[in-house]
Amino acid sequence: MPRSSVAVLLAVFALLQASITHAAAQTTGEFHAQVLDSTRAPIAGARVTATPSGQGAPLSGVTDARGEFRLSLAPQAYTITIESDGFLLASHPVDGARPGDAPRQFVLQVAGFAETVNVDAAGGYKVPAITSATRTSTPLRDVPQSVTVVRPELMRDQMMMSVADVVRYVPGITAHQGENNRDDVVIRGNRSSADFFLNGVRDDVQYYRDLYNLDRVEALKGPNALVFGRGNGGGAINRVVKEAVFMPVRAFTLQAGGYGNRRFTGDLGQPIGNAAAFRANVMVENSDSFRSEVGLERYAFNPTVTVMASKQTTLTFSYEHLRDERVADRGITSYQGLPADVPVETFYGNQRDSDVDSRVNIGAVNLEHRAGRATFRNRTLIGDYDRFYQNFVPGAASADRSLVALTVYNNATQRDNVFNQTDVVYLASTGAIRHTALVGADFGHQVTDNFRNTGFFNNVSTSIQAPFDHPTISTPVTFRQSATDADNHLVANVAGAFVQDQIDLSQHVQVIVGGRFDRFDLTYHNNRTAETLNRVDDLFSPRAGVVYKPIEPVSVYGSYSVSYLPSSGDQFSSLTVITEQVKPERFNNYEVGVKWDSPAGLSLTTAVYRLDRTNTRSTDLNDPTRIVQTGTQQTNGYELGLNGRVMRAWQIAGGYAYQNAEVTSATTAARAGAQVGQVPHHTLSLWNNYQFHPRLSGAFGIVHRSDMFAAIDNTVTLPGYTRADAAAYFQLSESLRFQANVENLTDTRYYANADSNTNISPGFPRTLRVGLTASF
Repeated sequence: MPRSSVAVLLAVFALLQASITHAAAQTTGEFHAQVLDSTRAPIAGARVTATPSGQGAPLSGVTDARGEFRLSLAPQAYTITIESDGFLLASHPVDGARPGDAPRQFVLQVAGFAETVNVDAAGGYKVPAITSATRTSTPLRDVPQSVTVVRPELMRDQMMMSVADVVRYVPGITAHQGENNRDDVVIRGNRSSADFFLNGVRDDVQYYRDLYNLDRVEALKGPNALVFGRGNGGGAINRVVKEAVFMPVRAFTLQAGGYGNRRFTGDLGQPIGNAAAFRANVMVENSDSFRSEVGLERYAFNPTVTVMASKQTTLTFSYEHLRDERVADRGITSYQGLPADVPVETFYGNQRDSDVDSRVNIGAVNLEHRAGRATFRNRTLIGDYDRFYQNFVPGAASADRSLVALTVYNNATQRDNVFNQTDVVYLASTGAIRHTALVGADFGHQVTDNFRNTGFFNNVSTSIQAPFDHPTISTPVTFRQSATDADNHLVANVAGAFVQDQIDLSQHVQVIVGGRFDRFDLTYHNNRTAETLNRVDDLFSPRAGVVYKPIEPVSVYGSYSVSYLPSSGDQFSSLTVITEQVKPERFNNYEVGVKWDSPAGLSLTTAVYRLDRTNTRSTDLNDPTRIVQTGTQQTNGYELGLNGRVMRAWQIAGGYAYQNAEVTSATTAARAGAQVGQVPHHTLSLWNNYQFHPRLSGAFGIVHRSDMFAAIDNTVTLPGYTRADAAAYFQLSESLRFQANVENLTDTRYYANADSNTNISPGFPRTLRVGLTASF
């Protein structure tokens, strides 16, 4: 581990020690209470704030699975405020000098069964609890895993529009180019275009997702098959959609900026009587780019309906339609081990013959029913995805830097997904030991058709040489299938069952243990040869973790988890007579960390981990025609995350990550000792937002990345860079907000990512964007 990481880690523990010392000096009593709904069922994940009437910072906490929380109060008066989605705000005065005399139960009223109340509370970057990591509502600091959550306040402040924008400020994750036609991420040294989830349900098709309708984005790092099933070897990205709530919502944003950026989003919600609510999010965008004649047009709408069938039963219906059209842009080539020294706007190929067209339709139904100590949840998602892209691919440059090779192809994918998940959570006790037991099952049925064509220049050649300095061409291209182009039909059936127990051994020690069994059945039919292949894998994925809490704001944890990736890959499109016989790759993650929630509202997390990837393919040294599974890869790393309020007027988000991802045993792709592509040793990001005045605030952010290789052969390097961003926010009136964001303030020239050694994406030059938001 580098000295800088050790220094950071020592500083973290110094802060923790100071927190413990301060708590010991100031605390005189513990306030222990429970939050319930009107049926006396516990409410997990409720946000609790104790605000002192005199001096001192507010204290915060989150209710556990039993709806309970504990706060250490100094000897003075406090006001306890409790918030939970779907319930009305509740508050109660308590006396910190006599915490034992305070009421020990708070009952929240369901918003849909009471009068409408407007609650005016300042938002923030911090999220106190999530469900996705354990499938139970768990305080974030009690999850034995590194998790970063990006709230809509941060998305709005940075004018984020894509998954790549989100992960820029998430430690341990880098955005891959993904051939510039899809979302693609590298998490802890493992790349995936399929480890994306929507409200915890798999959303694995290759396309660009938008952020217009999201309540938050959750980045869960490390294998977590117990929750998500196959794949997610490095982690997962989970998008949580805004749902209909029982109060009016009116918010509209107009955005414009450099390089033809034009975008509109709307969020409209309304209760329908006392037992139903409606909400609709919409987005329209028509933007150009700094890249020559590159642009996009997209629109989407997402209506949701929430129905409270009873005080115990909630139904949520959601439908999303997304249409995304853009110019396919594979970036620039390289020369002598570095990105080519050409203008950043240089386009390779013909823009008019390069396009990406994605049509996405997703319908979902969620049912939740609470009965005493048990909670039943069922989620069904049906997705229809139609995607086509046609692109020119830059190749190698000639030795004299005069020519560059170009190829072209197109690819169409049609996929239909049906997923169903069922969870049952039950709260129980064994003497003084408390249990949050989870059992569940999920099923998936996926049908995919792939069809690819190769482009022939002048109907003759599959490759052409273009001038190195002017590689934009207009040569006619004819598309038809070559001997190896895909034309296949795949059916994947998945069934999984899992069990988990979160055990509170005492106030200070919690344990989580569980396991999942998956059966993954893939049938692959080659339409060209009429060949049918089948591979069935039975996978067992254990998970274990322990959390030690010396005091309430601090958690020290250790965990172990396993995931598998079937031999067909995360898009299950590479099954052959060879890979049909290959076992799934295995991912083992070992992790220890510390999480601390400061009294001011800052969340600090640290983690040290080792992630082993085994069963990767390698060529038999004694028989080059034979594939063996002796290849291995290992990622060792350290992460530091910061999120929330340093003080009332100052919010921050970001962190630092050190990663060393290398091939530890030769694979078919690389020698032993090679560094994994697109994994920098160091990344640092820090966003600061300061409220100078009730109507004026400003922000400054910095993003640093060290050198990284474009690909696993380690022949082309993407130089490191440091980029600065800034923003100003003006609250023109109670309902009108104006903001101006400058991206890449110093106009640094940098290269954001790549898909290969000759497909490299330059980063955006200095860009100004402005936005006007009306909410009422």
